[in-house]
Amino acid sequence: MKNSYAISLVLHAHLPFVREYNGANDFRHAAEESRFFDALSETYIPLLQMFDRLENSRIPFKLGFSISPLLCQMLSDELLLKKYLAYTDKQIEFGKRELERTAATAGDSGALHALAKHNLDRIVDQKIVFQERYEGNILKTIDFYSRKGRLEILAGPVTHAFLPFQNLPGAIAAQIETALPFYRQHFGGRPYGFWLPELGWNASVESFLRYYGFGYTIVDTHGLIFGSPPPQKGSFYPIKTPGGIFVYGRDFYAAREIEAAAVDSVYRDNDKDAGYELSIEEISPFLNREGERRPTGFKYWHRCEADQNSVLCKDGLYDPKAAAEKAAEKAKTFLENRLKSLAAAGEHIEGTPISLCAYNADSFGRFWHEGTQFLEALFRLVAAPFGVPNGVPDGAPAGELAFVSPSEYLYEQDIASLQTSTPEFSSWGYNGYGETWLAASNDWMYRHIFRATERMVELAERFPDATGLKERALNQAAREILLAQSSDWPELLYRQDGASYARSRVEGSLRNFTTIYEALGSNYISTEWLTTLERRHNVFANINYRVFRRKK
Repeated sequence: MKNSYAISLVLHAHLPFVREYNGANDFRHAAEESRFFDALSETYIPLLQMFDRLENSRIPFKLGFSISPLLCQMLSDELLLKKYLAYTDKQIEFGKRELERTAATAGDSGALHALAKHNLDRIVDQKIVFQERYEGNILKTIDFYSRKGRLEILAGPVTHAFLPFQNLPGAIAAQIETALPFYRQHFGGRPYGFWLPELGWNASVESFLRYYGFGYTIVDTHGLIFGSPPPQKGSFYPIKTPGGIFVYGRDFYAAREIEAAAVDSVYRDNDKDAGYELSIEEISPFLNREGERRPTGFKYWHRCEADQNSVLCKDGLYDPKAAAEKAAEKAKTFLENRLKSLAAAGEHIEGTPISLCAYNADSFGRFWHEGTQFLEALFRLVAAPFGVPNGVPDGAPAGELAFVSPSEYLYEQDIASLQTSTPEFSSWGYNGYGETWLAASNDWMYRHIFRATERMVELAERFPDATGLKERALNQAAREILLAQSSDWPELLYRQDGASYARSRVEGSLRNFTTIYEALGSNYISTEWLTTLERRHNVFANINYRVFRRKK
């Protein structure tokens, strides 16, 4: 390559299915839908605004962008988007009250009032940008940057299933085949790269990637290092599997460094929200039917020091300017460390070493408010590196650095130089071997999902030519199975974060499937019940239940 070192940044965008249907004109939102609203406001819109600023500055940014079909579905769902706009209207109404409240209680400094105005201005600006600049269509703008060569789209299973635990005849094939139309519809074709949900890999996944024409994927560091045989060039160079799939290993140190960079007392505390601090009367627009509190998006406090308790920490008002400066400082340190690691790797291997930095997109925004500022500073530093002539920070090794997409890097390599190896079973998450998705809190679901998947294959074989109401029922049965297979539900149960909601989602989908299965056996299907279910779980409008048929 022209550059001595390469960094490939890959962001993974996904959310669990949180759509609640109470009627076509009911725009009240459930608590779980706040996850979707927060992701739009804190991650996806700020990311696109960052892309716009970089493009306007002619900064040649490049990154991989994995987006799940389930998220694509929600981002294009008319009801969810109307709920989001209704939610932002509530935020603006609440913000106007906050300006009055904080003006009366701001004291001499007026810092709290300034923060209330800062929050309100950001929400109003984002609503205008979403409706006018992006025309309410996030996917269209992502596709725009994809076509410009700034983003490289990676595909993934339709409901983000943890593939090593869904290795049944028809299950993985159905997950991939149902996903492909989304990428053709929104991004014009089949991506070359494939994102493994939770970076979950085992050897059985390879044959499916090869069958459906994908070129590369990503595994966690230990999955690559402990491969058979172990890669001689370590984790800073891709390998190829016996079947010809290129595999990157995630940069372990880059992953840990972002976790550390996101923790600083100067950053905004995303967990402290005015919705949980003010009186019931003051937050009335955000109360649900039972009077339960909801987040408002108005956050005033910086994070706690490690040795501070919550009472002491609450006294620290957030300083946006200081937080932005800290994010830029962390970006410079991050880049210096990547250069040092790549230079050390380059001393021991031939070819251009690469640092593959893969993260959940929500790590930059929703969970780390200043994360998009960090990313923007990172791209600007590489475009005009540290203001020094040779493009290298003080103390860093000499050489040129570029951000590249994963496929661009592969294109520039001598493929014959890649070692053949099979990665070890692995994932990210606790302990790195799928423990998050198979533990005492969630193992109960798999036997039911496996049994239902086997029955779905049976139905697809028994009714290969169904039409009319029977075909609708079979398609809905396929939807319910795919939703039950999502990796989100076992993860939420493991973390005890919305565990009751996750359990109800799995049990509800399995119950719906069983009802359809038994109805097809008795040759009676309630049209009213099926229509109601189709409105509630309206995902994958063009699904074809025959994807569950056995491959000949």
